Amino acid sequence: MSADPGAGVVDLLLPAAREVRVSAPPAPPRAGRSGAPARAGLFLAGVLVLAASVAASTRIGSADVGWTDLGRVLGTRLGLAAEPLPPLLDSLVWDLRLPRVLMAALVGASLAVCGTVLQAVTRNALADPYLLGVSSGASAGAVAVAVLPLSGPAAGTLGITGGALVGALLSFGLLLALLHRTGLDSVRIVLTGVVVGQLFTALTSLVLMASADADTTRALTHWLLGSMAPARWDAVAVCAIVTPLGLAAAWLCANALDGLAFGADTAASLGIGVRRTRMLLLVVTAVLTSVAVATVGAIGFVGLIVPHGVRLLAGPLHRVLLPHAALAGAVFLVWTDALARVAFAPREIPVGVITALLGVPLFLLVLRRRGEL
Repeated sequence: MSADPGAGVVDLLLPAAREVRVSAPPAPPRAGRSGAPARAGLFLAGVLVLAASVAASTRIGSADVGWTDLGRVLGTRLGLAAEPLPPLLDSLVWDLRLPRVLMAALVGASLAVCGTVLQAVTRNALADPYLLGVSSGASAGAVAVAVLPLSGPAAGTLGITGGALVGALLSFGLLLALLHRTGLDSVRIVLTGVVVGQLFTALTSLVLMASADADTTRALTHWLLGSMAPARWDAVAVCAIVTPLGLAAAWLCANALDGLAFGADTAASLGIGVRRTRMLLLVVTAVLTSVAVATVGAIGFVGLIVPHGVRLLAGPLHRVLLPHAALAGAVFLVWTDALARVAFAPREIPVGVITALLGVPLFLLVLRRRGEL
């Protein structure tokens, strides 16, 4: 991308939208100064809703936690003059509930940002973070570390996370190798990503069926469906570093994403380095998705549905869309995880099952709105 794609990129794109047929929704005229307070108010409201959702979701579960109890736990941990809770209740809130709720917020934000970026880069309104096959590669790597004899004592939390990251990088490397000669054409990215994903899904099934015992297979299958239960503070810390960095990288490319949404030729005519920018954004989405999958397993539909809903409120300009999508994805997954904890209590179901049940009808609505159903 050139040193300055320019704030004028958006102004140039808006007239071009009348002549260029694209799969992404056309951008309306840019709001003037009067639109800035409205966007700031919407963002502030999103932050407040997210904070309230995190606090409320922390109280929800098989054992009820009162607002006073939550305040006492936080006060004790922050060194304030608060009466400590009994150790068991304190551990329930601090070691189990709060990490998983924060992890849900971070993973939801990551997946929503990935979906927003991919839908612009591929010019495919139905793209989601698993388009590249990265989640399948991460799943295969984690399962290999957990199951194969060569993993030995490494099959702990760090070992499985490391295996997932290696698998994600291998799948992403294979994707780039297959696209090396043909280029990063949007259709080829979609088709090649599907092929790579199916390959690593098959490898995961092969490893499970050939090497795992019944108990291990059951546990890994539960994890592969997506679950916040394994979330602990060390994993939250990793995601808390990676997610803001990924969001910042995508936000810095917001003007380029606006250009790419209108096609490679239009973006190139505006001084955007199309190939380099696409590569950077694909790497960002690969890293964000692999860290999420390595921690909580595969969770679908968040990156597909959330960006479409946010566009209705925030508009299509990525400088505004990306942070709002991150907030909406975080809120969505926080409450989805809460529903997964209580819907069939005391049995907990994988959060990926809930997102799929909610995502399928919403996906059909998206198809209907686009006239494809």
